[in-house]
Amino acid sequence: MGEKERNAELERTKNEVIDIVAGKLVDPKTKRVYTSGMIEKALDGLTHLKEEEGEEKGKGKELPKWTGITTTKAAKSQALFAMKALIAHQPIPVARMQMKLRISCPTSVLKQAAKTAPKAQAAEEKAASTATGTVKDAILALMVSVESQDTVGAEWEAVGLVEPGAFKGLNELIEGQTKGRGNVEVLEMAVGADD
Repeated sequence: MGEKERNAELERTKNEVIDIVAGKLVDPKTKRVYTSGMIEKALDGLTHLKEEEGEEKGKGKELPKWTGITTTKAAKSQALFAMKALIAHQPIPVARMQMKLRISCPTSVLKQAAKTAPKAQAAEEKAASTATGTVKDAILALMVSVESQDTVGAEWEAVGLVEPGAFKGLNELIEGQTKGRGNVEVLEMAVGADD
């Protein structure tokens, strides 16, 4: 590949990565998305930050180090790593968008012991859902925040926010525990995260 083609490929990958990141992160206070230009500047700031932090971070938890965009990796995987780095370093205040869900479940199922832990994305989510015990506790452990909970007749309903990575585990939990009588409904795909 010639120099022009390499540069064009790098620019295309860079734009794709920035678009993905800009579409998934918000300002935690205003709940507004950032422009692509702001995300690009923040990522550029992270590439310069790595040299300065090398001496300062002698001990403690290793933060993701953003080294820039490359054409050798898929844009989506680079975008996911870029989001982790932006969230860890906070060059601008950022938080991951969350999904707003309505979960309904028969009340007869809620107090039963959860048969198996859902296939949660993070180890702490798994620990939280197995440490609790009832189906209701396992559901609530996977939610970031609960806006409302109501019981109407024999049906319990909760509306709240979840991280996108927890959606699959929550859906599997509801399907497995309620034998098709429970439901997970997506109200909004992208909601700004709380502080």
